[in-house]
Amino acid sequence: MARKPNFKQLGRRTKIKYDAPSKKTLEFFPNPMRGDCEIEINAPEFTALCPMTGQPDFAAIVIKYVPDKLCLESKSLKLYLGAYRMHGIFHEACVQKISDDLLAVLKPKKLFVEGQFAPRGGIKFWPRINYAKKS
Repeated sequence: MARKPNFKQLGRRTKIKYDAPSKKTLEFFPNPMRGDCEIEINAPEFTALCPMTGQPDFAAIVIKYVPDKLCLESKSLKLYLGAYRMHGIFHEACVQKISDDLLAVLKPKKLFVEGQFAPRGGIKFWPRINYAKKS
């Protein structure tokens, strides 16, 4: 039997910080899959604040990744994304930060992050980032 990961959040009551997105929140476990299996995660209730107006921005955050040695623990991701709730950040910077933090923690073979932001002023912004580890 595999050794149990030492999760800090899963199974415990958690104090949520709504304006402090930090990669330290993200937890992981050893990849149990063989081969290059893609994992897709869709967080349809993401919110952040416009840094200029303070108005809320709503989005679906789509994450697809091919793990190398580590997989993302879902509750830690929920808490991480929830930390953007009162955080002022532009759409593009938001997707960049999520991508950078996931790359730093997971070191996946491939990573795709897309922010499907609701229209503001009649215009949709869907910034996306693709990453593939060089062989």
